[in-house]
Formats: sequence, structure tokens, C-alpha cells
Amino acid sequence: MSDPGVSYRSRDEVRAVRSKSDPILLLQDRMVSSKLSTVEELQEINDQVKKEVEEAAQFTISDAEPSLDVLGHHIYSDSPPFEVRGAHPWIKFKSCSKGGQYSDVLEIFRMIYGQL
Repeated sequence: MSDPGVSYRSRDEVRAVRSKSDPILLLQDRMVSSKLSTVEELQEINDQVKKEVEEAAQFTISDAEPSLDVLGHHIYSDSPPFEVRGAHPWIKFKSCSKGGQYSDVLEIFRMIYGQL
């Protein structure tokens, strides 16, 4: 349930729905009732996850922004050709306006990235 209980639902209503349909809580209850884990073990895992998430959040806040050279890496491939319009003054992009010299989008991709 995405509502944290501060808008149109009361906190009690949110708590009741989560106790009946939250898959994580349901799995935890099933694991404890089946004696696959103890409440203490699950709480320790929960604490470790919260700590890891907090460390990752602090890292992202304190780490410098990536440069444009590596910004697109690991999205579609390890080293994609990545150009941002206007970021490099020596790269000129042709207009693809209707009726212009490069009106075909595929031709523009071939011009920028080579043969496809």
C-alpha cells in the first residue's frame, strides 16, 4: 500500500491493510510459524537492510555527480556512444525539421553513430 497514512486514510486503516496483505509481513509470519526462522533473526536481517540502505543513501548524497562521459554507461551496454546536444561545442547536430536536408531519422542516426 503506497499511502503512508497521512492523507485520506487513517493510520489504523493503513496498519490493518498492511497486516493482512503486505507480502513481506505475510512471509515473515509464515517463516516464524513454520519455524524456518525466529523473530530475532528476521529483526536482525531487517536492521542490516536498513543500515545498508542508509549507507547507500548517504553515499549517493555525498558522492560527486558522474561526468557526461560515464553517465550513460551500463544502461544499454558497457560503453554506449553518448552525446548530449550542446555539451560539446565541436559536435554539431543537424536539424531534422520536416523538409530539411536530414529529414529521415535513420539517416541522422547513421550520420551520428555510423552504419547501423
